[in-house]
Amino acid sequence: MTAITVLGTGSWGTALANVLLDNGHDVLMWGKTEQTVNELTTDQTNSQYLPGILLNPRMRATTALHEAAAFSDIVIMAVPTKAVREVCRKLNDAVAGRKVFIHVSKGIEPKTFKRISEMIEEEIKPEFFGGVGVLSGPSHAEEVAQKQPTTVVVASCSETIRTMAQDLFMCDYFRVYTNDDLVGVEIGGALKNIIALAVGITDGLGYGDNAKAALMTRGLAEITRLGTKMGADPLTFLGLAGIGDLIVTCTSVHSRNWKCGNMLGRGLSLNDALNEMGMVVEGVRTTEAAYEMARTYHVEMPITEALYGVLFNDEPLENNVKLLMNREKTNE
Repeated sequence: MTAITVLGTGSWGTALANVLLDNGHDVLMWGKTEQTVNELTTDQTNSQYLPGILLNPRMRATTALHEAAAFSDIVIMAVPTKAVREVCRKLNDAVAGRKVFIHVSKGIEPKTFKRISEMIEEEIKPEFFGGVGVLSGPSHAEEVAQKQPTTVVVASCSETIRTMAQDLFMCDYFRVYTNDDLVGVEIGGALKNIIALAVGITDGLGYGDNAKAALMTRGLAEITRLGTKMGADPLTFLGLAGIGDLIVTCTSVHSRNWKCGNMLGRGLSLNDALNEMGMVVEGVRTTEAAYEMARTYHVEMPITEALYGVLFNDEPLENNVKLLMNREKTNE
């Protein structure tokens, strides 16, 4: 049995805490919302994020960050990208000793272009930082909580951290591969949300499978172009964190990014769609970051550029579809 802290009581943090508990580990979750924390501890349910699912009977949570930080030397970071820095800064005042961080969020910070592992390493004081990894891949929290077969990948520059995370999470319904390409796994997990938003829009507009397949295929090309420019292994994008995650996020009703895009395609404004979602849609923030990154790295990303125009410049959806279709002729 290993003691593990999970920061974040959303759907993904809860589902992963449940996997760890099923594997016999001792887990303490931390969250800001007292109602959710009490429900997890007393009822072993999370009705807001995982309705109808009964969790492991040993599930427990706290709103006290000091308690969660002192509980273990292994921290699963399951908070939204925009909250990573804030939570890390608060951890510096709560921890004692070095911690290993495994983050499970999928995003990039606008303006700085930082990946989440970079944000964690920047914010956690050196004396408390024991290394970082990422767990990513095609994995809806709802299905993991229902113990449906799921396969993911854990990446880190440290072989020790990769192997440790694989051992912690691996079970008969949750298979974990390892990868040493931290950059590629993080980039793939973040940028696929952009394409899922775009696919959701085309579905909302009433377009068919042809449009969806085109966006996914050409979207993967965009992800690979930018990722390799940033130092990733191009083969990573043919794996679970690339094409695998892209498929599941673009084609499933569980996908937050697809749902948000679908609302936009049906005529809702971005604010109205986000309000109706009631959950973080990482692809919106990541689109802003990737649009600027494409310019900085001189990478052609027409789908990202078109989506940025729709999200942040109120450009008409149909016009941008036509612009994409009428781009200058080129080779694949």
